[in-house]
Amino acid sequence: MTTATGIKATGIDMCAYLVKDASRAVTFYKNMLGLTPSFEHEQGAEFDMPDGTTFGVWRMRDGSWHPSAGVFFAVPDVKQAAAALRERGVTILQEPFETPVCLMAAVEDSEGNSFFIHQRKSQ
Repeated sequence: MTTATGIKATGIDMCAYLVKDASRAVTFYKNMLGLTPSFEHEQGAEFDMPDGTTFGVWRMRDGSWHPSAGVFFAVPDVKQAAAALRERGVTILQEPFETPVCLMAAVEDSEGNSFFIHQRKSQ
């Protein structure tokens, strides 16, 4: 099935929380839930779960924080998806950017909620 935008999410790559103190949050999830980071950075970490999903904790680059639970929808091409959404009048909150493990962009839904479109790099 092809959507009107030509974008088809293929799954949920990650659910993540914003944190105030990345090191403290990573330590909490390691010690309290026995999670082992699959990727760790000064701004946070990702934890690959046995079922193939990923949980993350991340401090915003600008230090801002608000309670959150972000969903990262998997798409084949983040830049193409962001362009297609923008053409349809969707607000792109943060333009596509690259990390060591992925490409992503923050998007606003019709109700003012934010989510990410996300593209994992090849392993």
